[in-house]
Amino acid sequence: MQYLLLISADEDLAAARMREGTVASFDTWFADLERRGVLRAHIGLHPSEDATTVRVRDGDVLLTDGPFAEGREQVGGLALVDCADVDEALAIAAGHPAAAFGQVEVRPVRSP
Repeated sequence: MQYLLLISADEDLAAARMREGTVASFDTWFADLERRGVLRAHIGLHPSEDATTVRVRDGDVLLTDGPFAEGREQVGGLALVDCADVDEALAIAAGHPAAAFGQVEVRPVRSP
């Protein structure tokens, strides 16, 4: 079954951790998942300040600069994994380097 991992954190904290080099190696995490054949995609996003949120209300298109939700923690990336079960997906999420300073939401992907 496929699971989407939504990776989020405080963007300032994430940037600081990356600059400090205190984040566990993404390369190690990627290599493990590729070796196991479960990683289908991993996508990093530009900062939330580069986002544009689109809403349609009463037929009008409303554009807002910035993320869909106001807050310190923002989605910074996503991964798609193909696992035997949710326990495997949760273990993969726990191993993501960003889980040490942010969080990783695990959601099953609906089959078409």
